[in-house]
Amino acid sequence: MRCNDSGFDQISNGVSRRDFLKVCTATAVYMGLPASFGPKIAEAATAAKKRPPVIWLSGQECTGCTESLVRTSHPTLEHLILDLIALDYSETLNTGAGHQAEEFRAKSIEENKGKFILVCEGSIPVKDGGVYCKVAGVPVLDILKETAPKAAAVIAIGSCATWGGVPSSGPNPTGATPVYKILEGTGIPVINIPGCPPNGYNFLSTVLYYVTFKKLPELDKKLRPKFAYGRLIHENCERRPHFDAGRFAEQFGDEGHRKGYCLYKLGCKGPETFNNCSTLRFNDMGTWPVNIGHPCFGCSEEGVGFTAPLHSPARPLYITPPTQFASATPEKGKGASALAAAAAGAAIGVGVVAVGTSLGKKDKEES
Repeated sequence: MRCNDSGFDQISNGVSRRDFLKVCTATAVYMGLPASFGPKIAEAATAAKKRPPVIWLSGQECTGCTESLVRTSHPTLEHLILDLIALDYSETLNTGAGHQAEEFRAKSIEENKGKFILVCEGSIPVKDGGVYCKVAGVPVLDILKETAPKAAAVIAIGSCATWGGVPSSGPNPTGATPVYKILEGTGIPVINIPGCPPNGYNFLSTVLYYVTFKKLPELDKKLRPKFAYGRLIHENCERRPHFDAGRFAEQFGDEGHRKGYCLYKLGCKGPETFNNCSTLRFNDMGTWPVNIGHPCFGCSEEGVGFTAPLHSPARPLYITPPTQFASATPEKGKGASALAAAAAGAAIGVGVVAVGTSLGKKDKEES
């Protein structure tokens, strides 16, 4: 990059100052900050001496979290790793391999003690001394325990790293364990970015927040950044009005499903899952599971994704669905009684939110 008195001018990979400011302003908005913080984030991120080194460890995972990050476009991956952070080690993205890669990882850790960010992707097996996942012949459990105390902060990315994910599902033969439990009681700050995979921008925003303000973003009691996981998916879902009105898809492909009705009866876990999927979406194309017709299965929520049966009803936190639902389309020939029943059902559905405002308050305060 070329720097001037204002801190930055032209980004090295051809991104103009104006475009980069747009990226940083968007990042500020993602984090719930005023747009005026955009220039501050840009200045912090482009200061060459301040680029935070990142060590990215892989445990029991499918590399989906890295894949999600690769597909971000503002900033692009090359801009991220060349201009915003110094990605010193990542098994997926390393240019070197074998002893060369491991020696560089050790060198970076030693030179940047207390300054680098440790990112952990995947759960950590603890059974039998962690022999079920090794890197360069060393259990990833030992690598984590050795590396984390030297890091400025630890980010657990993805549901496997944050809750245990797929590897920890019963009977959990390897003893797959989330990162925060491995480091519990050590005093090492841990941030959870759950999701399968999480939205890449939730991770990028967390890193840039740390770069800019030299501290972690505000976290909830489950160590998740509140700017991304502070609200239920259900609250901002485009199908929410159908839920309130009692209009539900009963089966995949039925009339209600084709019309975009609520997927609650098909097992949507949005009413008990905290994430910003319904507002941030994925792949810069405005897509996410629910708007293409599939229920949310709660991948980012501990005890829901990979635990609760896929198509079992959700356990709504701040709303209580009625015990009986009106038919989305009254049968023909039933006359006034059918219309009255449908109207009554709709009224019950509309009243769900009002009744539910006083329910689950304790849960909300704890999240």
